Amino acid sequence: MENTASDLATVPIQWWGIVLVGLAMIASIILGLRALPGIILRALLSVLPSQAATILEKTVSPFKGLIRIVFLFALVDLILILWGPDFLSSWGERLVSLNLTVATSVLASRIFQQFFDVYLIDAAFQSGRKVNSELLIVSKWAVNAAIIILAILIFAQTHQVNVIGLLASLGVGGLAIAFAAQNTLSQFLGGIVLYIDRPFVVDDYIGLPDGTFGRVESIGLRSTKIRTSGKGTLMIVPNNSLTQVNIENFTGAKKVMSLLYLTFYQLIEEQEQALIREVILASTQDIFGINPRSTNVTFRTLNTGGSEAKTQAQITLFILGSGKASMDIRRQMLDRARQNITVKLKEYGVQFDIEEPNIYVDSPITI
Repeated sequence: MENTASDLATVPIQWWGIVLVGLAMIASIILGLRALPGIILRALLSVLPSQAATILEKTVSPFKGLIRIVFLFALVDLILILWGPDFLSSWGERLVSLNLTVATSVLASRIFQQFFDVYLIDAAFQSGRKVNSELLIVSKWAVNAAIIILAILIFAQTHQVNVIGLLASLGVGGLAIAFAAQNTLSQFLGGIVLYIDRPFVVDDYIGLPDGTFGRVESIGLRSTKIRTSGKGTLMIVPNNSLTQVNIENFTGAKKVMSLLYLTFYQLIEEQEQALIREVILASTQDIFGINPRSTNVTFRTLNTGGSEAKTQAQITLFILGSGKASMDIRRQMLDRARQNITVKLKEYGVQFDIEEPNIYVDSPITI
């Protein structure tokens, strides 16, 4: 009886001991995951060349928290794989693996975004060739799409999901529907194209090749409603026809005026002003999206009340774009052009102060 009582008394102690060991292991794993990305990053920085180490540090360091999440999902996924092929671990592994795929895709996309903003724009500008900002935007979206597609394919391949067979079976069933409702399906697909491409949005003023001009009142899945200017009538246009014609968007065309001020330490003579104007125009004329015909450089004399008079240059640039992404990238390239102007003028021995930041003023397109 005494032995039985002592054995029963030790059972709770053993159970709590297992719980404490488990909690200690979990705490160790969490602490290890917090420290592991930093350890790996420092190890890579120590072995890579200086330039590659700088690029890695600037692009990867801001996302240590997301890297820890990826490591956590990877560790849990590995544990479930080693656990065994039973029902619970199998479906649990698929769920964790799906989260791992999503987290890894987000991490890769954000690292590329950081690399794109910090290095690619600057490298494109330093190449000495004309910089096409629209091509940069397309490249950015293409890489993000490639990351998503690659993640889907890797997940499908590692979990025996026959993506090609699934798409083929869906295609056979959808073929009959496509023949039965060809016209309606064409209009529906045209609506999807308009939503993705977004050549115009509601309240934009657009013009069509047949002379139609008016304000977009709504964009449906099958048709778009345009309130014509002058008559005020409502025109309903099938979406598939809008995807096959040239559309002139008067509202969507954005025009932003950028003002940059250079204050020189002394009065600048006319010959030097001509040199400065030439350097400024040469530094901005090769940027797509900058209207070179509207670029203007004016000089004026500043009298600061008793001190020596100075010359100030006002640089007026017009940035053209069709969306927020293109405008943001062109502003970044304009900042790079401003740095180029500063370097070239200092090579000629011209000393000046430049106001920070640039002044941007919206200049709407005249309808």
